[in-house]
Amino acid sequence: MPILMYHSVARVPSAATHALSVSPDAFARQMEVLGERGFTPLTTAQLAAAWRSPGKALPERPVLITFDDGYEGVHRYALPVLSEHGFASTLFVSTGWLRGAYDTGGGLDRMLDWDQVRELAADGAEIGGHSHTHPELDQLDEGALRYELRRCRDIVADQLGARPVSFAYPYGYSSRRVRERVRETGFRQALAVGNGLARRAQGPYALRRVTVRRTTGAEEFERLVTGRALGRTFAEDRTLTKGYALVRRARQVRRKAIGSRV
Repeated sequence: MPILMYHSVARVPSAATHALSVSPDAFARQMEVLGERGFTPLTTAQLAAAWRSPGKALPERPVLITFDDGYEGVHRYALPVLSEHGFASTLFVSTGWLRGAYDTGGGLDRMLDWDQVRELAADGAEIGGHSHTHPELDQLDEGALRYELRRCRDIVADQLGARPVSFAYPYGYSSRRVRERVRETGFRQALAVGNGLARRAQGPYALRRVTVRRTTGAEEFERLVTGRALGRTFAEDRTLTKGYALVRRARQVRRKAIGSRV
């Protein structure tokens, strides 16, 4: 099944978010496509619960609509459209980027505040975790990793009255250690990127998503949600991802070697 990954929804996005920012008109049309094609949007928690329950049926054409980071345009532009269609969604927040008491100043564009997050939750959006300051989690030592996960979990719980149960890895990267810590922190499922359809066999802590970009046209969007031509669409992304993974592994090896000499 397709899990769609959005970031910003904006008419004039910042330079930092431009490639991953969808225009309000494009987003509205994409939601129309889902409705016309008979898709039923679920939250991340709903999908994971169904896949954990043998014999529990999913809708005929399930889809997940997810947003990362916590950009203000999700409330301004996406919420009215989702509300109009009665679509569920999941918002993964980087708690240190949102406007308010915990703001670390790291947001890449105008971010949501907690009142807006609560409005999204009241309208049916699941609020999940996306770390506190959006680092590459697999590059952190144990103390920093646990802090990022627990701080995010505790802030969401404090603001919404319930602990988040779903998580999305910043930059889409994880490792076995990161996945174990995410589970230990209390998150019951987590999403990566991968740019492929999600399957039960991926396990609850490595579900794949497909990226929706500013350049994603109507025809390409239909290919994304039906799983057609994903390999061709994201071939360059996968090459870059593999190359960057090698760079990150080299960094880890170098840090370990330096640490052993100290």
